[in-house]
Amino acid sequence: MNRGTRLLTASSLVVASTLVLPATPASAATLPVGARSLEAVSHPGRFLRHADFLGRLDAVTSASSAQVRSDATVTVVNGLASPSCYSLQAANGMFLRHRDLRVRLEANDGTPTFRGDATFCPADGSVTGSVSLVSFNYPDRRLRHKNFELWVESYQDTDRFRADSSFKVTAPWQPKTAKGPVMPGLFADPHITHLDGRFYLYPTTDGYASWSSPYYKAFSSTDLVNWTDHGVVLDHGPDVSWADNSAWAPAVVAKNGRYYLYFSGGAATGDTRKHLGVAVSDSPTGPFRDALGQPLVRAGTHPGQAIDPMVFTDDNGQSYLYWGNGAAHVVPLNADMVSFDPAAVRTITTPGFREASFVLKRNGTYYFMWSENDTRDENYRVAYATGPSPLGPWTARGVVLQKRLELGIKGTGHHSVVQVPGTDTWYAAYHRFAVPGGNGTNREVAVDRMTFNADGTIAPIVPTL
Repeated sequence: MNRGTRLLTASSLVVASTLVLPATPASAATLPVGARSLEAVSHPGRFLRHADFLGRLDAVTSASSAQVRSDATVTVVNGLASPSCYSLQAANGMFLRHRDLRVRLEANDGTPTFRGDATFCPADGSVTGSVSLVSFNYPDRRLRHKNFELWVESYQDTDRFRADSSFKVTAPWQPKTAKGPVMPGLFADPHITHLDGRFYLYPTTDGYASWSSPYYKAFSSTDLVNWTDHGVVLDHGPDVSWADNSAWAPAVVAKNGRYYLYFSGGAATGDTRKHLGVAVSDSPTGPFRDALGQPLVRAGTHPGQAIDPMVFTDDNGQSYLYWGNGAAHVVPLNADMVSFDPAAVRTITTPGFREASFVLKRNGTYYFMWSENDTRDENYRVAYATGPSPLGPWTARGVVLQKRLELGIKGTGHHSVVQVPGTDTWYAAYHRFAVPGGNGTNREVAVDRMTFNADGTIAPIVPTL
């Protein structure tokens, strides 16, 4: 499907730090994600900004205060209501949305109305290299400035309206000095892996009430810094017959010359239970198709929730499926990667286990890792145990990743780990409350180094901004 945004290359940078969109037909209109500023076509030198939580158009220069420059900077992220559109997030974590047709800055409440009001779809602007922003909830209306206030108004086929609803995308007035999240926008439960010479991240798409996101995206990188958005790789609505929401915590593994995506899913019915599924593709960027047409693990078959799958493949080629919330389970997978012997399922008992199993092997030692507490709790954190086999027995070793309140970092959990091939360098990907305005349903993905002590124990992972 790959409906995601198309990132611009460095060749798009032009003089005066202005980032100009490709001069292509309207059907290809797009925005670069990340920190940007939006300059009015009809009033050069005036930029989209928020003041007193209202959207405005004001003059901004290098002499403007740091606050004004910050207020004239937004982070362009995947649309809260559609991955093919965009949302504009301020430095305080709030989003620009329209309410009563006036554009305001508000905290994301996760409702469908908010997500739609805070989502804008791109169309070509009035001049080459400009973009017009169409309301997702009201596709006949566009973001427009009137008397230097921002509104969404019905489209008018006039030169004046087209100019007043067009913006040039420029470099940000207030670029972030901190590393920030790996991918701009709201994502959680990241699975990081190395496939075919690249690092890949498969996260849960976040920002939905009750975590009801319907699709998964894939991102890849060669350096763990610059990430390419490969768009939607599996959408529960059209791609999975037994699930249409709660697309949670994917995990991808390569085997048999193919790529297998294990996922959690639910249906928009009175039954709120979640099941585990598996999808398959010939490419790590999809599209993935449901391999079975039914769940791989049905809710209620084993204690706890059937969510948070993870697959570990040992040196001998045997793969193991781990999953669970409230109780952890493991079972050897058959060679086809889409079936197992139900009689072989084992329950793992470790103190503090809540969810998000992850297993790795280093120097002959197996590490079983998990998240403790609730993802809505700022004390969400990662602990681990060690053992002599993928099935244990496991010896608890303690907490290795937790909040850093002095930096405003909360809720660090649901992690995964990747080894740089051919080295003893390791990285952990995890989610945290979006900084600064996030919570348990508005989360972002970060990546930090994971190191080992001389005795093989894991040193505390230090979360950074």
